Formats: sequence, C-alpha cells, structure tokens
Amino acid sequence: MDEMNIDLRKTLSTNIKNQRELLGFSQEKLAETSGISVNMIRDIEGCRTWVSDTTLIKLALALKTDTYRLFMTSALYDEEIYKTISLELSKLLQKTKNDIETDFEKALKLLNPKK
Repeated sequence: MDEMNIDLRKTLSTNIKNQRELLGFSQEKLAETSGISVNMIRDIEGCRTWVSDTTLIKLALALKTDTYRLFMTSALYDEEIYKTISLELSKLLQKTKNDIETDFEKALKLLNPKK
C-alpha cells in the first residue's frame, strides 16, 4: 500500500474516532447506530480495513456528518468549522440586534403613547 493510501486511511480512521468521541459514542453505540459490527468499527478505527461506499454512508449518517468531512485533514476541517461558526455567530448577532431594536421600539411606544 502506498503512502498516500496509508495517509488517507489514517485520516479516515482518526476522523471517525474523533467524531464518535465528540458525540459521546462508544464503538458499540456507533455499531448499533450505524448497523455495522463492532469488529468492523474497531478494524476501521485501527486502520486494518478499508470501507465500502455503503459503509461510509452508514458511518457518516450515524456520526451526523457529511461523508467528505471524514476525509478532511484536521487543519482543513478546523478551518471549515471556524468559518461555519463565524457565519452562524454573525447570523445570531444580526437576529439579536434586530430583536433588541424591535423590543426597544415597542418599549418606547409603551412609555410615550401618542395622545
């Protein structure tokens, strides 16, 4: 097996394990959720076996992630996470600002009713 395939297998196994742990899943829970045997999960995480497209899709669904993310190196994955978080925070801040402005306008109307 060439070095590129080994790196890809390591990236996949690391990402599956990290995402599983992030969700608080044991290997047994991931096996149950994905419909894949515990031994297969162990072999994938231990870089002892490769996955079929069907298995990859089952794992991604069980891990609540996109299949392509399982192949991303941590640096790329972290950068994408930061971009997503920044975008979501911007949306949340804008919504909060709009809510505050609306509430402030309502409060002013209550305090200064027109006669």
